Amino acid sequence: MSTNKIVLGLVTAAVAGAVIGLLLAPEDSKKTFRKLKKKTNSLAGDLIAALEKSKEKAVDAAGKLKKEGEAYAGEAGEYVDSAREQVGNL
Repeated sequence: MSTNKIVLGLVTAAVAGAVIGLLLAPEDSKKTFRKLKKKTNSLAGDLIAALEKSKEKAVDAAGKLKKEGEAYAGEAGEYVDSAREQVGNL
């Protein structure tokens, strides 16, 4: 399971728990909705931060893969040149 799915699941569960908890709490509805809004904004900020971190990791991984691919392409070019030489010598 990917990290993004786990993070999204945790955030969704936290939001659902917060909503249920606040709606069942014996307080004035205005206070409840203010708390709900504050908690939702906080969790949204946490989700954005987690997604940005995941994006950074993905960009880093893509950069590493690109470098490896370029290295393999260079090696493949050397093998092609060597094969052409050997075929030309036949």
